[in-house]
Amino acid sequence: MIRSLYSGVSGIRNHQVRMDTLSNNISNVNTTGFKASRANFQDSLNQTLRGGGAGRNPMQAGTGITVGSIGTKMEQGPLQMTGRTLDLAIQGNGFFRVSDGTNEYYTRDGAFFIDNNNYIVNSGGLRLQNDGGDMIFDGPVASLSVDKAGLITYYTTDDPNTANTGLNVQVFTFTNQEGMTKAGNSLYKHDTLVTGDPEAHTPGEEGAGTIESGYLEMSNADLSEEFTNMITTQRGYQASARLITVSDSLLEELIQLKR
Repeated sequence: MIRSLYSGVSGIRNHQVRMDTLSNNISNVNTTGFKASRANFQDSLNQTLRGGGAGRNPMQAGTGITVGSIGTKMEQGPLQMTGRTLDLAIQGNGFFRVSDGTNEYYTRDGAFFIDNNNYIVNSGGLRLQNDGGDMIFDGPVASLSVDKAGLITYYTTDDPNTANTGLNVQVFTFTNQEGMTKAGNSLYKHDTLVTGDPEAHTPGEEGAGTIESGYLEMSNADLSEEFTNMITTQRGYQASARLITVSDSLLEELIQLKR
């Protein structure tokens, strides 16, 4: 009887974790480059009441559920056309690499700008990098274009008739990209032991995605899926709460027998 009470408690507690995950997905449905998360349940410890053997099956009683993992779904999000040249989306696998000068981060949010020092930066001021380091123009930019392979062609205000092609946007891939750690602001960090080392690629080569200039990748959270999961999570929560109520009623009946 006591076991069933704690099974109900585990159900309430872990369904709340799943609801927290779903709520975050839904609230970020319009966040550029956001990747939805998914909470997976596992059954908890099973207590063996009688061992098996000699043609007899073991007898076990479960003790509830636990959250086995909260994984990140890295599937491609839909692309939204913006018409702005430095809005870059990756069509396929990979991440952009940005840096604050000390730490490196990876992101699918490709909304980039040119700062007053001619560096390419994101909205948080982090500098876009390729395998050679920060990406910087050779002067104030008058106009530019970015092709699918990440090659930037630009003209400076000092020499508007000469095309410059010295910058390439690269895409970075990981052996286990689902192992990336969310760092906020649509940024990810990696642990080499979990994800493997980052590998720099020319977009479109060696399985890396291509660059789509004038587009941004939107959130891959699917509202229909999230709301369906929210309903089933709510029902699981209610059932767990009901389990506690029923177990309490049975205990009350047991106490009444003594009276």
